[in-house]
Amino acid sequence: MRIAMVSEHASPLAALGGVDAGGQNVHVAALSAALARRGHDIRVYTRRDDPALPERVRVQPRLEVVHVNAGPPCEVPKDELLPFIGDLATGIGRDFETVAPDIVHAHFWMSGLAALEAASAGTGPRVPVVQTFHALGTVKRRHQGLADTSPEERRWLEPAVGRSADRIIATCSDEVFELKAMGIDVAKVSIAPCGVALEFFTPVGTAATGKRRHRILSVGRLVPRKGVDTVIQALALLRDKGFPDTELLIVGGKGNTGSDADPEARRLALLAAELGLGEHVTFQGQVPREDMPGIFRSADAVVCTPWYEPFGIVPLEAMACGIPVVAAAVGGLADTVLDNATGIHVPPRAPEATADALAMLLSSPQLRQEFGAAGRTRAAARYSWDRVAADSEKAYRLTLAARAAGSSAAALKGAAL
Repeated sequence: MRIAMVSEHASPLAALGGVDAGGQNVHVAALSAALARRGHDIRVYTRRDDPALPERVRVQPRLEVVHVNAGPPCEVPKDELLPFIGDLATGIGRDFETVAPDIVHAHFWMSGLAALEAASAGTGPRVPVVQTFHALGTVKRRHQGLADTSPEERRWLEPAVGRSADRIIATCSDEVFELKAMGIDVAKVSIAPCGVALEFFTPVGTAATGKRRHRILSVGRLVPRKGVDTVIQALALLRDKGFPDTELLIVGGKGNTGSDADPEARRLALLAAELGLGEHVTFQGQVPREDMPGIFRSADAVVCTPWYEPFGIVPLEAMACGIPVVAAAVGGLADTVLDNATGIHVPPRAPEATADALAMLLSSPQLRQEFGAAGRTRAAARYSWDRVAADSEKAYRLTLAARAAGSSAAALKGAAL
């Protein structure tokens, strides 16, 4: 198949750890590469955010990234990109005129708008569009309230994308219920989770060096909804539970707490100082991808306590490295982390429960080893990118079959008339 991926703000070539660069970038890059390995021809369309970027980047023989001019060629927060989506659609549609794809897979709701418009631009039938939302505005508004920076138009445009797409690929079971609540027909929903690079994230290899007896690890973008403040508060409670020699390593953001730091990093650093944890919390900033397995292996536990999480790749990477995970039982984390098997579920925004879970793990090397081994087994059995690509390919074929069946039915009806 010729597959067009549309990922308007999350380029597969971007450095991770910024405010708008995270799991979606990894997902698009890894899924595209895995589909290319399966013999498909993949073009990933993303917005040019740097004037120095070439129009096309050949990543591997069957995979290329196309940078489309849409808005200023600089970084723009994703919630401010809506005015440029029409230009993105025009650029993608123009490229479709050279070689039309068999199917389009859009990532995030604004990518869906561009994909649907580009897929309809030609004179023939619209190219089928598959949609993965990665995050839903209804969930974001529920948890962030007035702090939600999404454009107001998302309220009606996102459900319209869901209704117009030929098929939706949800990343977890919880998302299916959210889509149904939005009035979207769940009969056209498939589930394909995110994956993890099992050959890269492994339990075997060198580990980074910690400064204290125990290390807990938080990885991800530094935004309030990720709940890193919960981890810092839990660290203070751990001190009172008999684990004073424990450090928290925070990977993500700019890596400093000065005047030019992320606002969230400054807030978190102030919280750590107020709790007397200034010497126990390290802000590592963005880390080269090749260093991450060693950092995971250096931890006694990885903690992921977001308010909500559409999926969450970090727990999978930790599990693949054989590290137990303390995870808020929300969204995709409730699927990936098996409670009392590969990690421990806790409620979101619950420092006491998080500290109790960490104390249980830190007090038992055997339990950490058992959970870590089970996590690696689960990651290998369910979350390889080849498995995710196969699930996605199945969704594409269902979409094409449904389109063909609809065309045949229409032709028969026309002949009968």
